[in-house]
Amino acid sequence: MILKRFYDEALAQASYLIGCQATGEAIVVDPLRAVEPYIEAARSEGLAITHVTETHIHADFVSGSRELARRVDAQMLLSDEGGSDWRYAFAHRDGARLLFDGDTFRIGNILFEVLHTPGHTPEHLTFLVTDTAGADEPMGALTGDFLFVGDVGRPDLLEKAAKVEGTMEAGARQLFESLERFSHHEDWLQIWPGHGAGSACGKGLGAVPGSTLGYERRFNPAFAHDREEDFVAWVLSGQPDPPAYFAQMKRINRDGPPILGGPPELRALAPDTLAEALDDGIVVDVRPADAFAGAHIPGVLNIPLNESFTTMCGWLLPYDRALHLIAEGPTDVHEAARHLSSIGLDRLMGYWPTTVISEWARAGNALQTVGRTTPEELEDQLRNGDVHLVDVRWQREWDDGRIPGARHISLGELEQRVGEIPDDRPVVLSCATGRRSAVAASLLQRRGFDEVINLEGGFHRWRDEGRPTEHA
Repeated sequence: MILKRFYDEALAQASYLIGCQATGEAIVVDPLRAVEPYIEAARSEGLAITHVTETHIHADFVSGSRELARRVDAQMLLSDEGGSDWRYAFAHRDGARLLFDGDTFRIGNILFEVLHTPGHTPEHLTFLVTDTAGADEPMGALTGDFLFVGDVGRPDLLEKAAKVEGTMEAGARQLFESLERFSHHEDWLQIWPGHGAGSACGKGLGAVPGSTLGYERRFNPAFAHDREEDFVAWVLSGQPDPPAYFAQMKRINRDGPPILGGPPELRALAPDTLAEALDDGIVVDVRPADAFAGAHIPGVLNIPLNESFTTMCGWLLPYDRALHLIAEGPTDVHEAARHLSSIGLDRLMGYWPTTVISEWARAGNALQTVGRTTPEELEDQLRNGDVHLVDVRWQREWDDGRIPGARHISLGELEQRVGEIPDDRPVVLSCATGRRSAVAASLLQRRGFDEVINLEGGFHRWRDEGRPTEHA
């Protein structure tokens, strides 16, 4: 048996290729949309991908199951549990085999047993994996978003992200029952989860790639609650804000992601097309925040190409507008395009190199900058009433401590609530460290605010310097 784990840092997402060396067959579990790594890995091991499956209808990325199955002529295996609202709409059309609790299937000598483990989502499956060439009991479980290292999948996404009312508490109770049922397996059972630290699909995921059921039973807080009511209260509290794009992902993955047929094609754009692009679509400058603050084209949104790029794009970019990029070079363009495609932002029209900024200025057009302030300077500015302070952190960060006098509008809500911010004074933006607030500064400038300032070091620097804070 061959087991290969693929991990996407931007999405904190794990997918798996499992192959039988004896028969040369392989299956891929929870693939991303960029399917080339799975095809290349199978080829290097002398395997043919014959099947593709997924543990559930994902909310945080576009599934690559249809893409991969089409590319390699593999059969899809998909859940038919969970009720009519969240069944795969494309399953019959694509000739998928539908899976139910208790079903089994084989990839060569490797036996997969299907467990229905609802809670995170109604249709969620877990796969017990047995290498029958050397054992008659499961060695591991592909748990998807059901059980993580140190956490469990949050049960509130259908209600909070997809706006399906009344599913949050019911999901939490289902999750408790799923854990009770699953916990009876042997301690040595390896846990191969679908996410790691940084994912918004839970509130306290560990960074370790895998675990065992025995270890999780002992140290995972989800197993610490004997009473269902206590578990429900625990699992529904303190969850991070779900990114706005999660609802879109649920619909795309339920109804069937479009087939790409390969990586997105990228087109270099002429400088004289930029003004029209600003009017008709959205232009994203992916340079680091410091470079953007020094000089940028008015109306451009800054989302730096770092580990938060995908999530920030999901929070801030619409799915019905044309997208354009400004980037240092082809490497950054290709990386940004891959991240955009991974969450279904497919309307990428092309890009300009960063030289377009100087060309814009040489043509007689103005450039903008983003101001900066230190905690020491901000304390005086607030005391004198010289500025408005807007904190763009998430709700639970705000509840844990904040700068007195700040107004709270999380970054994900800023576009919709920008009208709540007075424009009679300069606006200072703050987050935890100054990174999200830099993105927020570009958003406010794009919406017409002239005097926008970023707090260097954010709330953490303010707090660490011993300045006053408030708590909920």
